[in-house]
Amino acid sequence: MKKLEDYVRSIPDFPEPGIIFRDVTSILQDADGLQLAIDSIQELLKDTEVDLIAGTESRGFIFGMPVAYNLHKPFVPVRKKGKLPCETISQEYDLEYGSAEIEMHKDAIKPGQKVVVIDDLIATGGTVEAAVKMIERLGGKVVKIIFLMELAGLNGRERLKGYDVESVIRYEGK
Repeated sequence: MKKLEDYVRSIPDFPEPGIIFRDVTSILQDADGLQLAIDSIQELLKDTEVDLIAGTESRGFIFGMPVAYNLHKPFVPVRKKGKLPCETISQEYDLEYGSAEIEMHKDAIKPGQKVVVIDDLIATGGTVEAAVKMIERLGGKVVKIIFLMELAGLNGRERLKGYDVESVIRYEGK
């Protein structure tokens, strides 16, 4: 039986020399790989009490939605600024070169709800840190953060200290 790592395509020197790009699309393109990815994420939730799943655009949607569906829980999309039609809250965060802003509907999370955040990759942790801040501003409690892959060399976990953070696959480098 193949491990999830076997489905990940590694592309050396992309986007720049010395970087190994971990391509999640190779998991999505294989039915067994996709099923293993969803099952592996969901397995990390087996002992977690959760009211809803939140996922960041766009690959957090891909991996968070099936987990929410399987657990019969609501799903909250965290989107890029300007993409949601109702009243929103937003959070700006720093990128390697510049900044970005994400939003969620103001009524997406009720005070006291237990929230799990799912995304495909943790690198520096900025996007999910911004999502966590919004969830908490709305009164939600982040009970777990799950990533399919982690680039440990970029120290993203440091930004998420104090939270229960897990990843299915951990790569030591960048």
